[in-house]
Amino acid sequence: MGASGTLAALAAVALAGCAVVVGVSRLATVGPTVPARLPHLGGLPPAEHALSRFHVRWYAVTMVFLAFDMEMIFMYPWTLVVPMMGTSSVVEMFLFLAILLAGVVYAWREGALRWT
Repeated sequence: MGASGTLAALAAVALAGCAVVVGVSRLATVGPTVPARLPHLGGLPPAEHALSRFHVRWYAVTMVFLAFDMEMIFMYPWTLVVPMMGTSSVVEMFLFLAILLAGVVYAWREGALRWT
């Protein structure tokens, strides 16, 4: 048996061992007790399911937040390279900020920032 055969046999034994451990764990698991199913440090039982739907206005707020978040992610490294890159990096950053500002103005005009 060559090196690849030994490696395949070792992988098969490891996979079989993992399958045995997972199988024994599934068979020996006892369901959660009543106190484990109650809310922890919440005080009240949940009023709705955790995977309930969000109101559609939250998606617009999320997009505006991501625009500002991307702005900050790109501005920090930019501050480190401005002395080396010169005027071209300043122009590029202001162009990037202008595009983001146009997106925020559009969101504002469409009412994404209005909560009523």
